[in-house]
Amino acid sequence: MKKISALLLACVLSFSLVGCGNNGGGDNSSAANGSEVSGKVSLNGSTSMEKLVNGLKEGIVETYPSLQLEPQFTGSSAGIEAVLNGTADIGDVSRALTDEEKGKGLVENVVALDGIAIVTDSANTATNLTTQQLKDIYTGKIKNWSEVGGADQEIVVIGRESGSGTRDAFEEILDIADQCDLAQTLNETGAVAAAVQSTPGSIGYISLDALSDSVKALQLDGVTPSEATIKDQTYTLQRPFVMATKGEVSEQSEQVQAVFEFIDSDAGQKVISSVGLVSAK
Repeated sequence: MKKISALLLACVLSFSLVGCGNNGGGDNSSAANGSEVSGKVSLNGSTSMEKLVNGLKEGIVETYPSLQLEPQFTGSSAGIEAVLNGTADIGDVSRALTDEEKGKGLVENVVALDGIAIVTDSANTATNLTTQQLKDIYTGKIKNWSEVGGADQEIVVIGRESGSGTRDAFEEILDIADQCDLAQTLNETGAVAAAVQSTPGSIGYISLDALSDSVKALQLDGVTPSEATIKDQTYTLQRPFVMATKGEVSEQSEQVQAVFEFIDSDAGQKVISSVGLVSAK
């Protein structure tokens, strides 16, 4: 009887240990794909994407408490260079990638769509520009607001610095690359908004998610920039927000893959909507 009891006890213990082993394996698998992903992900790039990236930084900890995003905002071109030279995991680029950039191994991961709002100081009486009028203002052919339905006032043209993704997208969409006649060139979205706010007769362009009551947004071809008009493509001055990686997302670390999984999740999509952007899904 003692031998039988000992044998039964051994079987029970063996079964218990196997069961624990299976549960542990399941937990590890869940951790690899869920909340237990830990570490840091470095991002660098577009100042226009600052609100989005900071929103993702705050929101992702609800899903991945031990995953930390470390963003820098030094411009789209700098972000591309950082990914290529390995100093950043993700490059934030506020325009489509060029064929040359893709040829270097960069992958264009579009995470959201953004409108580029045309803004003036709040006292400006103009309300709408045609695409041609906007091109003519930025290339110096139209110099006074009276020519486009506004007051008799000189137009002060403000733009972004060379290397800015917003500038690249703006000039590419309007087909005015290297043709702009600018009174001021500024290196941040916020700086453009502040300059337009404080400069009578000024005009500038900023990301839709940076739009506030401090400046006045003009219609373009009779269409107001908004989430709805970007989604239905009636507002034509729009561009993609790209999180570029060197190689496919599936080839990246589990930390980087977790960032994109969060963006694709309902929680990530809520972040995109909350900062005034349009989902790319």
